[in-house]
This record gives sequence, structure tokens and C-alpha cells, in this order.
Amino acid sequence: MAKRVKSIPTPSQDGYLTKELLGKYIRARRTQEGLKMHDVAMLCGISIATLTNIEKAEANVRIDSILKVAKMLGVKIEIAPWDDK
Repeated sequence: MAKRVKSIPTPSQDGYLTKELLGKYIRARRTQEGLKMHDVAMLCGISIATLTNIEKAEANVRIDSILKVAKMLGVKIEIAPWDDK
């Protein structure tokens, strides 16, 4: 029998976005959708190692790989306007 993906809760954000927090958001979304790492990597055209590095914020990952995964999972990344004072 295939292993089920255990859903984890969406993390909270109390400040600036970090690579660790972004990885947690991506992992939470993936597990909430019941998707295995292999499935997401295949759909995004990246390796499982790259997806692991994104989720665990362990190594440098190309921004286009991060954006592909975020878009595929529906994780919206926004830039807030700043004051020009």
C-alpha cells in the first residue's frame, strides 16, 4: 500500500520572508494537497534534490526553480510597496 502524505499546517509569518519560511510554506502547501515530492518535482521539471533543498532551505537554489514550484502549488509571493522617504 502506498504511503499517505501527512498534511502539515501553514506556518505563520511575523516578519520578513526568509528562505526557511518560504520552504515551510511550500512544504505545507504540498502536503496539504497530498502531493509527494516525486510528483511535484516531476510536474515542475526539477529534481527531487532541488525540491528538498527548497523545502529545507539547505543550499542555493535557482530562483526560477523556486518560482516554478510556488506557482504550481498556488503559493503566491508578493512584493509589498515601500515608502520612498
